[in-house]
Amino acid sequence: EDDLGVKLLRRTSGRMIPTEKAMAGLKSLNVAFDLISEAASKLRDGGEWQTLTARVGPSLAASWLVPRLYRFKEANPNIELRLDATTNPVDFTSKDIDIAIGYGRDRTYPGLHAKLLFAQEVYPVCSPKLLSGTNALKQPNDLRHHTLLHEDWIIEDGSWPDWSIWLEAADVTGIEASRGPRFPQQSLATQAAAQGQGVALGSTVLVDNDLLTGRLVRPFEFSLKTDVGIYIFCPSETVDTPKVAAFRDWLLAERSR
Repeated sequence: EDDLGVKLLRRTSGRMIPTEKAMAGLKSLNVAFDLISEAASKLRDGGEWQTLTARVGPSLAASWLVPRLYRFKEANPNIELRLDATTNPVDFTSKDIDIAIGYGRDRTYPGLHAKLLFAQEVYPVCSPKLLSGTNALKQPNDLRHHTLLHEDWIIEDGSWPDWSIWLEAADVTGIEASRGPRFPQQSLATQAAAQGQGVALGSTVLVDNDLLTGRLVRPFEFSLKTDVGIYIFCPSETVDTPKVAAFRDWLLAERSR
């Protein structure tokens, strides 16, 4: 009270009641005390509080990573994870990025440590309602009666399999593979497919949850294996730092859950 020059408490009959001015600042003080308590808890439970920045594509972040992050937080309370969910190429030399999850191939990446997280297969997905009624999808040739939904996306070291590649691998001819609307991300194409707007090409992990819930179905068994996988990347010199190793090991453990 002396320092602020205001009355904070009314003292009556042995009781102390906050004044209106005290109550006005109480909410902000509570926030501040909570932050102090949280920081102290982090230090007490796991040592120094560290920040880890991870680059991951929006589709993978939304469909697989984000729903699981609470388990990483529970296992690593002293690591504050920040997601940089963009499709921009990673430049570890100029960006404040500790680790990245993205597409790659089984090759050497100079200066980087790369660990395969998921192999990738590509297959058509659609709304369950396209499996019945007029022109029901029963075999790949039936695609000629439906709209093909495209993902306009190219990985850094090669093109992602598109409809022309999938149809050729499935030995389907007579279908114009380039027809149909185009989307910048697979998640947008599969969202349109779930709404019954056509058939999209889905891939391992990115559509797993939609298949489990029945929002999407695979009309055919044929699946195209690719030489592209989802990899964990980080600079070679930081691969064994505690926060990077903790997140990498957690990701590898999560792939089987």
